[in-house]
Amino acid sequence: MAEQKVNCASGAREAGLGHALLNASGADRWINCPPSARLEEAVDEETSEYAKEGSFAHSLAETYLAHHLGLIKKSEFNKRLKKLKQDSFYNQELDDYVNVYVDFAIEKINEARARTADAVVLLEMKLDYSEWVPSGFGTGVLVLVSDDVLEVIDMKFGRGIEISAIDNSQMRLYGLGALNQFGCLYNINTVRMTIVQPRLDNISTDEMSVDDLMYWATNTVMGAAEKAWKGEGEFLPGDHCRFCRVRATCRVRAEANNRLACYAFQEPPLLTDEEIVEVLDAADEYIRWIADVQAFALDQAANHGKQWAGYKLVEGRSVRKYVDETKVAETLQAAGYSEDQIYERVLLGITKMQKAVGKKQFNELLAGLVEKPPGKPKLAPESDRRSALKSTAEIDFKEDI
Repeated sequence: MAEQKVNCASGAREAGLGHALLNASGADRWINCPPSARLEEAVDEETSEYAKEGSFAHSLAETYLAHHLGLIKKSEFNKRLKKLKQDSFYNQELDDYVNVYVDFAIEKINEARARTADAVVLLEMKLDYSEWVPSGFGTGVLVLVSDDVLEVIDMKFGRGIEISAIDNSQMRLYGLGALNQFGCLYNINTVRMTIVQPRLDNISTDEMSVDDLMYWATNTVMGAAEKAWKGEGEFLPGDHCRFCRVRATCRVRAEANNRLACYAFQEPPLLTDEEIVEVLDAADEYIRWIADVQAFALDQAANHGKQWAGYKLVEGRSVRKYVDETKVAETLQAAGYSEDQIYERVLLGITKMQKAVGKKQFNELLAGLVEKPPGKPKLAPESDRRSALKSTAEIDFKEDI
């Protein structure tokens, strides 16, 4: 591998430095809304069960990949895997999804080694991008360094929101951090960034030249990072508010959403087309904002003793459930009820069935027995990657011709 032209900084920070103020995962937020970083700093960060599950999935993936790469012996692999399988987050479905990512990662590792025999492969590497962002560092799930190409791959384990690698600030900062480590050692011209979401069957990749990435770092990141570090700049609400820790109480976000209130006193037919489009543009964010305020108010009342004027804490609706399903079955069978009477026989879902019989066999045997019906029509922004549908009016018009 030839010598790289880009200058190296001092190198990656050591592990265990804690949480960075200007972390990569929140980059889209502090780049667009710099003062939010210091506001968030004053609010305790709570780790959700979803985040804990994601961390567990990363640990499982790292164990599989470490064994594949020969970084740990078979005995150590078995020891780690046994411990992971005892964790409350472990189940076969999670394992299957993790292995979708692992298989993809192995494919990319093989491609890198095909380009360069001594390609560098690093797992869960600390990436230092503090040359552009004060005290900036993060963790790259998988970093591949080969001639000409540096690749950063991340796994997102959530199932709710599809995340694209295209124009993704977090992935770009990871790319910068990897360049900071290896840019002076290898002849890297292209930075490739990939996000794998196994639960959503979503894989997206973005590529940038080193020059373009450096231009973005210098002209977009550095100025915003300096303002964010100092708590300066303008507040700007938007999609980046979704995971902000002050999203429920931010006054600027509230003012932006309250602009829709003026339409509440008009019947929809009285709105102009432009006004309806304005409502559509803001509707998702407006709904999220209301939900965020409600969740904040509930948390304060339930967990912090907050009394809200005109409201009280009550028990919500619940449904009955079995205390112990095994004992329920044993009790009913002892009373003379058969298994057919107390159990349902249900065909495995498509994902589980494909795993059970194998993808090739599934496709060969069930080719004509699986369909994907059209989804219910919904309005989406022009930027949505799905093709536009024809309206019933358009279809009727063509049929009449």
